[in-house]
Amino acid sequence: MPGCLRPSLRKPAVILCLLLSSTSLSPTRGQAMIPLETVKLWADTFGRNLYDTVTKHSGSLLLQKKYKDVEPNLRIQEVDGLELVKKFSEDMETMLRRKVEAVKNLVEATEEADLDHEFNESLVFDYYNSVLINERDASGEYVELGAEFVLEPNAHFSNLRVNTSLSSVQLPTNVYNKDPDILNGVYMSEALNPVFVENFQRDPTLTWQYFGSSTGFFRLYPGIKWTPDENGVITFDCRNRGWYIQAATSPKDVVIVVDTSGSMKGLRMAIAKHTISTILDTLGENDFVNIIAYNDYIHYIEPCFKGILVQADRDNREHFKQLVSELVVKGVGVVDQALREAFQILKRFQEARQGSLCNQAIMLLTDGAVEDYEPVFEKYNQLDRKVRVFTYLIGREVTFADRMKWIACNNKGYYTQISTLADAQGNVMEYLHVLSRPMVISHDHDIIWTEAYMDSKLFASQAQSLVLLTTVAMPVFSRKNETRSHGILLGVAGSDVALRELMKLAPRYKLGVHGYAFLNTNNGYILSHPDLRPLYREGKKLKPKPNYNSVDLSEVEWEDRAEILRTAMINGETGSLSMDVKIPLDKGKRVLFLTNDYFFTDISDTPFSLGVVLSQGHGEHILLGNTSVEEGLHDLLHPDLTLASDWIYCITDIDPDHRKLSQREAMVRFLTGEDPDLECDEELVREVLFDAVVTAPMEAYWTALALNASEESEHVADMAFLGTRAGLLRSSLFVGSEKVSNKKFLTPEDKASVFTMDHFPLWYRQAAEQPAGSFVFNLRTPEGPEGPGEPGVVTVSTAVAVTVDEKTAIAAAVGIQMRLDFLQRTFWAATQQCSAGDGPCPKSCQDSDLDCFIVDSNGFILISERPQEVGRFLGEVDGALLTQLLSMGVFSQVTMYDYQAMCTPPSHHHSAARPLVSPISALLTVTRWLVNELLLFLLEWSAWGSRRAGHGAQAKAVFHHSHKHRKQDMLQPCDTEYPVFVHQRAIQEVNGIIDCGACQKIFVMQQIPNSNLLLLVTDPTCDCSIFPPVLQEATEVKYILLICHNVQGERPGLWRLLGNLRLAPPAPAASVCLAAATPAAAMTPTPSDLCFDKVVLLETF
Repeated sequence: MPGCLRPSLRKPAVILCLLLSSTSLSPTRGQAMIPLETVKLWADTFGRNLYDTVTKHSGSLLLQKKYKDVEPNLRIQEVDGLELVKKFSEDMETMLRRKVEAVKNLVEATEEADLDHEFNESLVFDYYNSVLINERDASGEYVELGAEFVLEPNAHFSNLRVNTSLSSVQLPTNVYNKDPDILNGVYMSEALNPVFVENFQRDPTLTWQYFGSSTGFFRLYPGIKWTPDENGVITFDCRNRGWYIQAATSPKDVVIVVDTSGSMKGLRMAIAKHTISTILDTLGENDFVNIIAYNDYIHYIEPCFKGILVQADRDNREHFKQLVSELVVKGVGVVDQALREAFQILKRFQEARQGSLCNQAIMLLTDGAVEDYEPVFEKYNQLDRKVRVFTYLIGREVTFADRMKWIACNNKGYYTQISTLADAQGNVMEYLHVLSRPMVISHDHDIIWTEAYMDSKLFASQAQSLVLLTTVAMPVFSRKNETRSHGILLGVAGSDVALRELMKLAPRYKLGVHGYAFLNTNNGYILSHPDLRPLYREGKKLKPKPNYNSVDLSEVEWEDRAEILRTAMINGETGSLSMDVKIPLDKGKRVLFLTNDYFFTDISDTPFSLGVVLSQGHGEHILLGNTSVEEGLHDLLHPDLTLASDWIYCITDIDPDHRKLSQREAMVRFLTGEDPDLECDEELVREVLFDAVVTAPMEAYWTALALNASEESEHVADMAFLGTRAGLLRSSLFVGSEKVSNKKFLTPEDKASVFTMDHFPLWYRQAAEQPAGSFVFNLRTPEGPEGPGEPGVVTVSTAVAVTVDEKTAIAAAVGIQMRLDFLQRTFWAATQQCSAGDGPCPKSCQDSDLDCFIVDSNGFILISERPQEVGRFLGEVDGALLTQLLSMGVFSQVTMYDYQAMCTPPSHHHSAARPLVSPISALLTVTRWLVNELLLFLLEWSAWGSRRAGHGAQAKAVFHHSHKHRKQDMLQPCDTEYPVFVHQRAIQEVNGIIDCGACQKIFVMQQIPNSNLLLLVTDPTCDCSIFPPVLQEATEVKYILLICHNVQGERPGLWRLLGNLRLAPPAPAASVCLAAATPAAAMTPTPSDLCFDKVVLLETF
């Protein structure tokens, strides 16, 4: 029966079969039917031959037997996810507390040194300048401040050349290295050298320690040489770094008021714009901001933020900078209205207990021509002066300087004049010292932790092993009696914590095949997550993404649509929840459907929360065995065995004597008692020993297979391999190493094929979700310029499961690296088969009227008569066939999202503000789009009618406006959606006819037994080009910024709609001002007159 599913399927499949039968078409005259029984015979023969070959070469049945033999000695332990996350959290808290203690030591030592130091205007003092050390002049003598400074590579500091006995001092190019303030500060801070060393000796896991001075110098331990950029400039200024700014001031609400009247034209406006950008750079995620421009009237530079404050995260700051760059001058400046509006915003937020709940400030930028301002201050700020006002006189004119000074001094602020672009940086920083005075006077040493950021020196020196850091920092105050009432900030002391080192405290082996751990801040930003991708490739270079440290938890765990997980974690709650999730694999080509259990808790005394994810079923079971140390040691030393290089079996990175040891060497020393000082994870070591003993026979089996191999069998597989949950890997070559098709496989260069801190190998993860006894085939195509000439290779793997007391755990996965040409030869041989007694086969895949494909369960072609189609997606090659398979339910289309994508910007760049300022413009744009879409709809409908009706709805991209002007060839952050296609396992065979207009195309699909492969046989004589190809391409999700209306902020949809322009306040960091702070998730933003709405048009044809 054409168009019919296999009769043995369950009721839904039978119903589908009947529906298809009633609508199927008979082939046109001259088209032969494809013999269904013959196709089934081909599939069964091919499947049987494959199964025999793979089981023989992988030894999977032997490995299964070995685990079965030791089953009486096995037990399966159920993982308590809540206890696990609490244990990990306690360990992380202990580690982070040691970092805090180190910073406290630096703070105390600096304040003591300052107390003992008397300022000397004529002080002469030589110090180790980080740029000048080891530099010589033309005569060969060391330059001034550039004495000999011993530098040696140090593995603990990423093999950078450092000096662990001394610190060095770095200064920005615009700071004079012999200024008396600098010399006195550097001389005073020499007292930190022994404290740096003692801290490092007490806690060898410490990395960089430092003191950033308010005068601009930066003392760094261990000492290191800094290299200027290509222009000979050192741009690094510690006072601009997030850790310095956050530690130096409490969270703040800031309204920037800028004069855009005609008197501000030319250079003055350029200086004002640069000053605003500099102010924005001093704000962070715990601050809130808005910008008001004024001339004859006032206007918010972002109309949809009228009357509110928004979180000063990176995206909002960059959005404001773009809008500031487009400000134009005209009219006459009327400042009183703008000041009144600014005070009203701050008052509303303070009364509503929103925003930072701490400092409030107004920044006034003008050329000084202000009038009628005194009544505003008398009304809003005379009694308690809760709002500080900072005035910036723009330009060289000083006529109105007295007015600006009066405004600042009568409102507990600071006045400064900025007459050139170069003045902005230093003068803007002064407001930080004013805001820090209450904290300094009360001597509150608040501890701050930063969001994740990238160490630029480390990034330049290596790929990505220790790129992401967080910093713990504390302010340093002057304790001198004569200056204590002035509130003098000496600087900030801090230390870096490599997030990768922190995550090692959540061992990978405890989390199962698909499990993982992650960290986020109380603002909802990701600190560490296996799916966080901070870098992107541009050409041959890896670069940090512009928004790498402001990726929200809901952008990674995007299945948490109600944000239950996010809300609980930013509130620091302890608990658990379950979610059905779709996990992308193999660079988004494939997907796993899992039910994950999420367990979460806070890390005490930090703004961080920890999450642990375990997949339900085998993911929450640990297989435990036992063996003797002697037997385990013997098998552990087999040459075919390796251990996960990223995992911590023994701690080797603290003691310098241990750093040269591999994990296996360290484990052997630990087990033999040769090195009693070694610390090892005893539970993991026991698991490794047990796995080493159980899997040891595989080495002999593979070796015998290789020795007995004939010349023909050498072309079957390159190698066999296995992996266990303990991170143990065994592999054996069947050919010489020079003949291996994929030489990167099972090496650190191919991260997808080995155990890492983030993931189990791809072949292991795929095998774990295959039916028992079934093999998963995955075509791995070589990447890079050498790719096209390299022979294809297929990775084949299956999982070994063990069941004890009705609990199942995945003990291991085993497989082979099969040559693609062998797979193809086996298939073509199978298609020569016919039913017994039939004589010569009436049909063969070599016939011109038959087209045969072998595709995997995600639609990628492994075998085709045309070599150029191998590795491609079926829908690309035969859109008609995939369209029909989708409509019949044989394949399903799953929409996946990537909120960390990088896209090429559009060829035209418009201001993001234009559709916001002018709703009419936005409406016209949408109208034009609707007309275009309608025309396209009519054309497509006439071409292929209603056959697309079953494809489901898909959101259409509308239009997009970049936040920044960029070069056309540069990538920018974006959101994308992409389809993944998945075969429905319940449908094992199907046949049908595709109506292609002038002709009809017959096809048959048959599952290959014991595999994830499908045999597709079609009639190539019918031209079905009226069907477009079905592509697996990512499409940028573009949002309409349409008309504003009065709406309470719905955070998830709203902030993503705005390109991450967040309206909801975050949970602030710990501070003297924040005793009554409300967590972010419990807050609702103030209603605004203007808000964003979204128009999504669905394509249903």
